[in-house]
Amino acid sequence: MAEGAEGYYSRDVESIAGITKLEGCATRLKSSLPMTKSLKSMLPDATSVLALEPEELGGVLLEHFNSMTPQEQFQLNRHNFLMSGEVIGYGRDPQDRLPCVFAEAWAWLERECLIALKPNAAGSYGYFITRRGQKLIDRNAHEAYRRAGMLPRSLLHPLIDSRVYASFLRGAYDTAVFEALREVKVAVREAAGFGPEKYGESMMREAFNPANGPLTDRTSLKSEQEAMANLFAGAIGLYKNSSSHRTGTVRDPVIAVEVIVLANHLLRLVEERRQAISTTPAAR
Repeated sequence: MAEGAEGYYSRDVESIAGITKLEGCATRLKSSLPMTKSLKSMLPDATSVLALEPEELGGVLLEHFNSMTPQEQFQLNRHNFLMSGEVIGYGRDPQDRLPCVFAEAWAWLERECLIALKPNAAGSYGYFITRRGQKLIDRNAHEAYRRAGMLPRSLLHPLIDSRVYASFLRGAYDTAVFEALREVKVAVREAAGFGPEKYGESMMREAFNPANGPLTDRTSLKSEQEAMANLFAGAIGLYKNSSSHRTGTVRDPVIAVEVIVLANHLLRLVEERRQAISTTPAAR
């Protein structure tokens, strides 16, 4: 082989080697990038999809959207998504419910302000993932968000809200119930002027004793006075005491919400009695 030809051959080999090296780097880089989570990787078949409520399927969609590349997120569009391979790939059920089920989930995401229409979308109907939606990167975060939404925080007394919200958000329902009723216990003790030696059901019955309870409403009927004592003693005995001595006593978030709201009402009743006593001494 001539000297010139050898030089060209050598440079060609070096070029090929360089290209191969670059291709290898690109392959490694591509493999290191996070992959978009397909819907089928999370919900393998149509039956799984149809079994979910809109808020549950909405959480799966949001996890899928948050895993998209920036370019894919830029192109997020309601019509295109519902017509995409991600949705059509599930096939058609006999009643053709799948498109509607996905549309319901999309509508739920919009209602919760987890996705929103782009301000400059015009006729493209392009969407973006909101700041709130970007925080819910997986279904665990989404489930925590759903739990938090069950608790009517706008109705809760600040003391109750500050005590129970974090526990409820973590799913520690028995702790949230215990904390709510502890605020009731503390409020009753302070309003009645009792010391730390008073506690539990007996303290509630003493505080609202129709005969001489410091928090008893003398203007109400005796039957109502007795009912008030029973209400406070029953709530503390049934829910707070059990939460104090055992774990896992409240596992259902709906029950937890109901008891927390009950504790909230009891706390407001105590504050009303304290206010009435402070303004009208005869109310004792």
